[in-house]
Amino acid sequence: MPPGGTIRGMPTADPASIRLLCLDVDGVLTDGSILLDDHGVETKRFFVRDGTGLRAWQRAGGTVAIITGRSGDAVRRRAEELGIDRVLSGVERKGRAFEGLLAELGMTADEAAMVGDDLPDLPVLVRCGYPVAVRDAAPEVHAVAAWITSQPGGRGAVREVVEHLLRARGAWDRAVAHFEDRD
Repeated sequence: MPPGGTIRGMPTADPASIRLLCLDVDGVLTDGSILLDDHGVETKRFFVRDGTGLRAWQRAGGTVAIITGRSGDAVRRRAEELGIDRVLSGVERKGRAFEGLLAELGMTADEAAMVGDDLPDLPVLVRCGYPVAVRDAAPEVHAVAAWITSQPGGRGAVREVVEHLLRARGAWDRAVAHFEDRD
């Protein structure tokens, strides 16, 4: 486990068995700020190390899905950059969206982790096999989390989750080796 992460309670699934990593956006992939310019154009700030972690997760054979209540081009563009093709945006009922995603992928809830920060994430967090809260998540999210990151949302929490999951399956060293410059 990376330094600082906290295990809470008993997860329903072994973190080594997770194949699907589901993410909220605002407060998880971003710091939760919503920036609007004078023309109503929304801007989001993403943390580059979270992207590096997601690439490592995908290289290790994991699947990534975004489940967010908001819609916008910033999320779509970032997902495209990272090769995330399962983006469920504008979702009002995240639990239903999660169940549909599992059916589409032919996976069970025990094979999925969800990283959340606020009340709309609870329906997925209580259904998935490995619920994760970012450090600055709402108390209700911390209460259902099997693991809590040491980093806040939008500042490396997702990268930390990926390391935690890959270490659990003994794949972290291979993920790091991919980035080493070898002749």
